[in-house]
Amino acid sequence: MATPHPSRIASTTVVAAADDVAKVAAEHARAAEHDRRLAPDVVRCLLDAGFARHFVPRRHGGDAGTFEEIVRAVATVGEGCTSAAWAASLTASLGRMAAYLPEAGQRRVWADGPDTLIVGALMPFGRARRQEGGWRIDGGWPYVSAVDYADWALVCAMTTEPRPVARFFAVPRGEFRTEDTWSSVGMRGTGSNTLSVDGVFVPDELTFTRETVATGFAGEDEAPCHRVPLKAVNGLCFAAPVLGAARAALAAWRETTAPRHTSESGGLDEAAALVLGRASAEADTAALLLGATARTADGGRVSALDVARSSRDCALAAELATAAVDRLFASAGTRAHQDSAPLQRHWRDAHTAAGHVVLGFAPAAEAYARELQGH
Repeated sequence: MATPHPSRIASTTVVAAADDVAKVAAEHARAAEHDRRLAPDVVRCLLDAGFARHFVPRRHGGDAGTFEEIVRAVATVGEGCTSAAWAASLTASLGRMAAYLPEAGQRRVWADGPDTLIVGALMPFGRARRQEGGWRIDGGWPYVSAVDYADWALVCAMTTEPRPVARFFAVPRGEFRTEDTWSSVGMRGTGSNTLSVDGVFVPDELTFTRETVATGFAGEDEAPCHRVPLKAVNGLCFAAPVLGAARAALAAWRETTAPRHTSESGGLDEAAALVLGRASAEADTAALLLGATARTADGGRVSALDVARSSRDCALAAELATAAVDRLFASAGTRAHQDSAPLQRHWRDAHTAAGHVVLGFAPAAEAYARELQGH
């Protein structure tokens, strides 16, 4: 990992530290857009705040924390920079997934402590051939966020024998290479470049099947965060940054647009009041949906209907948050379209983040309806 400079915050829980992370991220947001990667100071703040360790098992020094905490913290970071919030969310999520490795593999990944930065590629774009004691893998995975700072990567590949099975493989830095391919219109600071491996040998202790994480049973771990199906929480990871973008857009609109629609008595005109009232309601509703989904996952008993509802509600939350940003941006006039205007960045970021395949509402709604009718 490229060593970031020391941060300005002390190590603490993610919720308590999120405001400070948001401030640092906001200071570097424009530079992150220009550089197409987060600043080292921001990455160090994320690690010091505890995002990487949030879901790491306690026996490895982690917090084995809750989904409600991570949603709150990620959304707060998103008020400063959506790209930083995305990195924070994925860093936590990949730490949770690494807990599905065999115990010997977990000890290797967290040998230097629970703040190891793990990135991931969930689609099976690689190939894995069985060899004695492990697997030989090849492949290339695009859109791996924060890969430039990664200590380890979890990549998904299809095995060729004895039968095709999707497996995750943990690969340490130094055994994978990256290619600068990230040039998105939004979320530019995520640095979601392409990761490749060529003939790397991965021992059995550093691999697990995709079915394992899909079903949500991480060996002997008793913490609820390690015993919940991936689909029950995956949407939270991607929707929480969109909520942060909506809140950032609300703040930017109130600072730059509201004064032009305010009378001498201090009240907004009718049109502006309607924009602010509806956009804030959309953002608040998105927060309620994500909070309820997180609390269900934290309860430890998740049904098939809960899983389907989670995908539906996370997708709807992302839609609502994006609609709020659209409403604010459309009412702000040409000033909001300038490169220097924060509102246009929040608009681009919200749309790019909400475009993730996990947040597609139509398939999520259809799956929920089928499950509901089957009850």
